[in-house]
Amino acid sequence: MDQVRLITEIRSVNHRFLDIVVRLPMGWLAFEEEMKRVVKKYVNRGRIDIFVTAEGKTTPERQVMVDWNLLDGYVQAAKQIQERYTSPEDQLHLSDLVRLPDIWLLTEGKWDQDLYHSLLMTSLKKACKALKEMREAEGQHLAQDLRRRVNRLIQIITEMELIAPSVTEQLEKRLYHKLDEWLQNNKEVADRILAEIAIFADRSDITEELIRLKSHVNQFCQCLQATEPVGRRLDFLIQEMNREINTIGSKSNHPEISRQVVDAKSELEKMKEQVQNIE
Repeated sequence: MDQVRLITEIRSVNHRFLDIVVRLPMGWLAFEEEMKRVVKKYVNRGRIDIFVTAEGKTTPERQVMVDWNLLDGYVQAAKQIQERYTSPEDQLHLSDLVRLPDIWLLTEGKWDQDLYHSLLMTSLKKACKALKEMREAEGQHLAQDLRRRVNRLIQIITEMELIAPSVTEQLEKRLYHKLDEWLQNNKEVADRILAEIAIFADRSDITEELIRLKSHVNQFCQCLQATEPVGRRLDFLIQEMNREINTIGSKSNHPEISRQVVDAKSELEKMKEQVQNIE
């Protein structure tokens, strides 16, 4: 058996789910499904491309043989055709024979599939372990970056909470002032409009959104401490935080709150990109 050297390369990129693509030498397709099962033990999320290169003899020897019985039949039939339709000078040439269909038989020698299977799986597991170690190291760096960004988000929420009580009050004062000017000549509708102002001001209260936002942030921080795969959960929590931030932005007609909403959305967008790299 000639010496065989296998090189197994694995490339991992962001993906919402687990997608494994295997590229194998010719004739090794039978190993693909088992390789995918092995990879799933090491990876839970991402686009995984596996490239296997084999150096040396990796396919069984092939031999060409002639189906002599079939060829004899062709030759005998050709002679009968000659005797019946052509002159004796017309001869059957070798070039005519080699073009005859079905006379060639291609045989393969015995292929030691067990040997190649063992070499391939050993190489694949080593590559998977190296990939897992690399992803774990990368995950530590990502976790540090996410903690920094979530701390900035917590700071923004704290600033919003300090401003939130005055948002409704300032809005009411501004509306009452504008209304007072208009009501000088429209006393009969004053009570109705004052009631509408109170309702509108109440709807601008962002307290509930801030409470839910803080809850999502706390869950996010807890997930960063987990040892199991949390990428999808982090992705979901960022979506929920974005929803609350958007609601705060639409409800609060306050310049400082609007600025903080922009800052929060900027941090969440960066966090969303980073979370795609986490299992």
